[in-house]
Amino acid sequence: MRSSPAGWCSSRCRRGSSDTIGRRTSYLLGTLTLSGASLLYVALWQIEAPFWEWAAVSLLLGLGFTFFSGAVEAWLVDALAATGYDGRLETVFGRGQIVTGAGMLGGSVAGGFIAQQISLGAPFVLRGAILLVMFVVAFRLMHDVGFTPEKGGRPITEMRKIASNSIEYGWRVPAVKWLMVEALFTGGVGIYAFYALQPYLLELYGDPYAYEIAGLAAAIVAGAQILGGVAAPRIRGLFRRRTSALLITAALSTVALGLIGAVQSFWAVIGLTTVWGLLFAATMPIRQTYINGMIPSQQRATILSFDSMMSSAGGVWTQPVLGRVADTAGYAQSYVVSAAISVLALPFLALSRGQNAPADTRELTEAPAPQPA
Repeated sequence: MRSSPAGWCSSRCRRGSSDTIGRRTSYLLGTLTLSGASLLYVALWQIEAPFWEWAAVSLLLGLGFTFFSGAVEAWLVDALAATGYDGRLETVFGRGQIVTGAGMLGGSVAGGFIAQQISLGAPFVLRGAILLVMFVVAFRLMHDVGFTPEKGGRPITEMRKIASNSIEYGWRVPAVKWLMVEALFTGGVGIYAFYALQPYLLELYGDPYAYEIAGLAAAIVAGAQILGGVAAPRIRGLFRRRTSALLITAALSTVALGLIGAVQSFWAVIGLTTVWGLLFAATMPIRQTYINGMIPSQQRATILSFDSMMSSAGGVWTQPVLGRVADTAGYAQSYVVSAAISVLALPFLALSRGQNAPADTRELTEAPAPQPA
């Protein structure tokens, strides 16, 4: 997936600060914030806190994910360029996707087991502890390689500068702009399709209390993410241009989404979900490589966070629409509408392709200065 749900919702809150304070510092702040928020969740559970306190801690959790928004990916790409990596970036992003899928699969299984054996709060305590270990490891081993943070000025001045860079190096570069507009239509579809899958499968299975089916849904998506990471560089190798791969995988993913809603057979939906998840996951490393190739190093985290914000904005309008469709016409129909929304993204991918950006074909090098329209 493009990012975690909380990350999708929070990325608009703090764009591009890691280009000022450094990607390492941003990552370290993220681990501490997420660890503290996870432990606060447990404390609120213990004292049976009111809703507004849960909402406040959820905002803190969102802030933690925001520190990661754009920073980790920018850190990775710049470090690879600085150390002379000459392979395909899809391979690296694909490996990251494999690790993420394995973590999602292992975490889902282990978290459920630990919660059942100890308590519902135990997985959150464990997550807080793991994040503290990540802080220590990153503090010792993570450094800003190939990137020098800019000296920050006053907060208002920096906010204006970040907004200006987002427009200058993002919105005014047509190939990047159309890719971001595409995210307005696909941003919420993927996350909705995942969360609606569990009740939809339970409905098709005919037993609302078959909780193992809900677990199966998470396992399918995690497994598909692993396979997608493996397949991404191979799919890229089939095409001369990255946008060709993006258009074809997006079109096939849209067809799979539509069939998930149209077929309404339990085992058929299981198979179609696997296909959809694999295609969706395989698209991401190719898209990441394409957009990174069009962004200068100094503005990389800013533009990546701006792209994440556009995806979040897509979720703001698509998820309520799809939820309403599910309430009034059923989950099956909501998947058909999801496919229809995804179709709207295809012309914008084609518009980005029409710009013939060098990043559409070349491998990882230092990104050239973009040419605003």
